[in-house]
Amino acid sequence: MFLDRLARSLFGTSNDRALKRFQARVPAINALEPGIAALSDEELQARTAAFRERLAGGETLDAILPEAFATVREASRRVLGLRHFDVQMIGGMVLHEGRIAEMKTGEGKTLVATLPVYLNALQGRGVHVVTVNDYLARRDATEMGRLYRWLGLTVGCIVHGLTDDERREAYAADVTYGTNNEFGFDYLRDNMKYRLEEMVQRPFSYAIVDEVDSILIDEARTPLIISGPAEDSSDLYRSVDEVVKRLVGDPSSYEKDEKMKTVSMTEAGAETVEAMLAEAGLLEEESGLYDFQNVTLVHHVQQSLRAHTLFARDVDYIVRQDKVVIIDEFTGRMMEGRRYSDGLHQALEAKEHVTVQPENQTLASITFQNYFRLYPKLAGMTGTALTEADEFAEIYKLEVMEIPTNVAVARKDEDDEVYRSAREKYEAVSQLIAEARERGQPVLVGTTSIEKSELISSLLKQKQVPHAVLNARYHEQEAEIIAQAGAPGAVTIATNMAGRGTDIKLGGNPEMLAAAAVGDNEGPEYEARLAEARAQVQAAQQTVKQAGGLFVIGTERHESRRIDNQLRGRSGRQGDPGASRFFLSLEDDLMRIFGSDRMGGMLQRLGLKEGEAIVHPWINKALEKAQKKVEARNFDTRKNLLKYDDVMNDQRKEVYAQRRAFMQAGDVAETIAEMREEVVDEMVARAIPEHAYAEQWDLKGLAEQARNVLGLDLPVEEWGREEGIDETQIRERLRDAAERAAAAKAATIGPEMMRVVEKSMLLQVFDQVWKEHLLSLDHLRQGIGLRAYGQRDPLNEYKSEAFGLFNAMLQELRERVTSLLMRIELLPGAPPPSPEPIQVLDMRHPSPQFEAEGMPLAGGLEPALQADYAAPPLPARPVAEGVDPDDPATWGRTPRNAPCPCGSGRKYKHCHGRG
Repeated sequence: MFLDRLARSLFGTSNDRALKRFQARVPAINALEPGIAALSDEELQARTAAFRERLAGGETLDAILPEAFATVREASRRVLGLRHFDVQMIGGMVLHEGRIAEMKTGEGKTLVATLPVYLNALQGRGVHVVTVNDYLARRDATEMGRLYRWLGLTVGCIVHGLTDDERREAYAADVTYGTNNEFGFDYLRDNMKYRLEEMVQRPFSYAIVDEVDSILIDEARTPLIISGPAEDSSDLYRSVDEVVKRLVGDPSSYEKDEKMKTVSMTEAGAETVEAMLAEAGLLEEESGLYDFQNVTLVHHVQQSLRAHTLFARDVDYIVRQDKVVIIDEFTGRMMEGRRYSDGLHQALEAKEHVTVQPENQTLASITFQNYFRLYPKLAGMTGTALTEADEFAEIYKLEVMEIPTNVAVARKDEDDEVYRSAREKYEAVSQLIAEARERGQPVLVGTTSIEKSELISSLLKQKQVPHAVLNARYHEQEAEIIAQAGAPGAVTIATNMAGRGTDIKLGGNPEMLAAAAVGDNEGPEYEARLAEARAQVQAAQQTVKQAGGLFVIGTERHESRRIDNQLRGRSGRQGDPGASRFFLSLEDDLMRIFGSDRMGGMLQRLGLKEGEAIVHPWINKALEKAQKKVEARNFDTRKNLLKYDDVMNDQRKEVYAQRRAFMQAGDVAETIAEMREEVVDEMVARAIPEHAYAEQWDLKGLAEQARNVLGLDLPVEEWGREEGIDETQIRERLRDAAERAAAAKAATIGPEMMRVVEKSMLLQVFDQVWKEHLLSLDHLRQGIGLRAYGQRDPLNEYKSEAFGLFNAMLQELRERVTSLLMRIELLPGAPPPSPEPIQVLDMRHPSPQFEAEGMPLAGGLEPALQADYAAPPLPARPVAEGVDPDDPATWGRTPRNAPCPCGSGRKYKHCHGRG
């Protein structure tokens, strides 16, 4: 410890050393400023094309960095009226090197990002700027887009509700803004497309994540899932809800662990539920709750119990327009379109008596950790990342760098005040707000839930204190409310301030005031109103500064120190005065669940009277320890999620790469033929085990498999009675019969249409087996933890079994594709084949149908239903003049990569040209 301190005092921290390296480059950028300032607009804009030429000629991004940064600084001064500070240049270099820049609120992170975005966009590979919500994506794409477009770059914006064509155009731009959810879902949707030209994203190159801690840490516990409808059991959820509703009235019926967020029935509770379910007709007579056939029922009861005991309305979710909408616990925003998985969302819908939506089955999923690790170069920026530096380093290999502020922070952070009860705490908070308003000091009040923000609102109404409320219910007015939160005497109550993206400027925001007055943000009327607003805000700013600046009041400590720091950071931007104070009570969730048991006794011994508070630095330290415990637990949760997802991620990457290869291929006839061979080999290996005697062969089973899978009625048992026959000969006869049948099928349908059918079916079946594989992995994941009771590591067990399931999936793919293609037929009277790919319809339908340019196809789409189907007689195959498909002597010299003249659809080198 002493040596560490000595080394830091002599050489500085690693952050200090890195900063010195970046600071050494700033004078070179500043030296270019006079020359670049002297350029005309046209000359400055022409530098973009010149930079691109230099990069094409072999120069590196690092080599042109000083000139590019100086160009952006000057363009920003001309277009936006903003000149980058030297510390912002350092922030830009940190982002360009693929690190995380921690910059305090108000230091202009949005402007900092323009430097590395412009530099990296010069390569033409696309730069993604990831924001936390659609509003910020639109705002930054519009505001910063003015700068990029002026410099000759194209800008796109990805938000909810765009068509595929609009998305494709936005991703093709040099700079693309969007939310983490939209980028992630587009990646998953792209890997469910059937043609390369339908995909919207380009190969990934470079991404900058705004509010990086919110996106890569807070939201990383919830994977992105694209799902399709599964079996509807909404009535069962409603019936179970009626039972559980009666159960939760008796606290002895269940045990709840708020630390781990788990709940389970006691033995008495299970007996009560069993009786109530039997009474409701949901449980058969003589049947026990935990009998095997009632596994689904137990699952429904458990999820309903969680919904009633662990999830609270207006805290974890709100009910809006006949829907249960999740509230993000870290940002306080509604998460439209996101649903809890595994039946929990349906249980909440039943609890709140809204329409119970059908359950969903996973079609594709990915965690944010694995999605963002797909980018070859990743960077991030936020005001609070140092507390999670270890996690960024371990999970994402990202180093956090603290960037110094342009002006020293003047905010006063006061010690917490702790009260015995929540009632006393809220009374003290409302009294302090009223006092601050009287002296003209703006106040920002931070709460942890909608319920608590509305409680404070009601107290302020009683005291007749005007105020604005910002939570998930009023999120549409978010920007306007936050922009004016710095006006004299303004009182703003906000639920979680994480990643708001709009600065609170002392005195108010003149641009917003002007736009609100005229209903537009351009034109002569707007400019005139803007001048008035600026004068008004300037006067108000002096009033606010004299009153002490923005006063931030926290009504509760959050589980994460970063969220508290984000709230504090709203005050004291760019050297402004300000203050912050947190109010707590022994009834707060964090104090009650994670705080030291001794704290309550200590406060009682101190003899606190009604309305009195204790203020001491020791209290702050005790709370920080409690928060560190929760952060460590959440980190473990995310690490554990990632370990399991890494197993699936390896398989996902393999599947998506293989799928893309199929789409890129001109045709997949060679792949189909190889699959057919492997299916025959597997069939023979099962029926004729290695080193088995002839009497041990299962030739009857082999003949049955040939009928079921290949659609061929072959005399396999007769072959087995031939003298001297061996397993190799039987395999060759099966292969030959399958090849002839496939060639006949290709000749009947037409070679061109057969290639289209093969590709379409291969992709559709691939998707189907992958979907089923994901479901199998879900089931495996749910129960794998029980292996720990047998002294086996659940993760290793999961890896082993997931590998086995993956191989089984590939075998199932081969069998299904082979079986379908051996049976498919054109309906009589179909029009001539078209080279257009088959349009794939809903793959989630139990029996998918295929169409190509109005030409329906028929055949055995479910192999199990076609067990008695016999292959039709082999029809004559169309041949070239003078060529007999059955006589290789008439084929002449066939190129190795040409289709084999036998009509199999395979290349000659992989068919009759082998050997």
